Amino acid sequence: ARLTWEQRRDLDRFAPTHHALPGGRRRRIDYGSGRPVLRVRIQDLLGVDRHPTIGPRHTPLTLELLTPADRPAQTTDDLPGFWRGTYADVRRDLRGRYPKHRWPEEPWLDAR
Repeated sequence: ARLTWEQRRDLDRFAPTHHALPGGRRRRIDYGSGRPVLRVRIQDLLGVDRHPTIGPRHTPLTLELLTPADRPAQTTDDLPGFWRGTYADVRRDLRGRYPKHRWPEEPWLDAR
């Protein structure tokens, strides 16, 4: 309430409260750990091959990747590296637990 309109605008630009996902959903950004953290289901990032950033300096978000049941599966600061690296192991494990969900082999190409 003590911020001016310009200060509020700058705060929203530098530290937004939410991040828009490709499918139209928005997820809250958590700043409590000192780094911006986005908790997001893996399926919500299918088709994304650039690591999400915020603010004019393009600060990378730490991604806490979640299962379809919203349980943590992996944390990454490099989404393209995750897709081409450890995703194969995560995919193998989660395909067995969540067979009704899509688990593409090349998720960075899998636009909805």
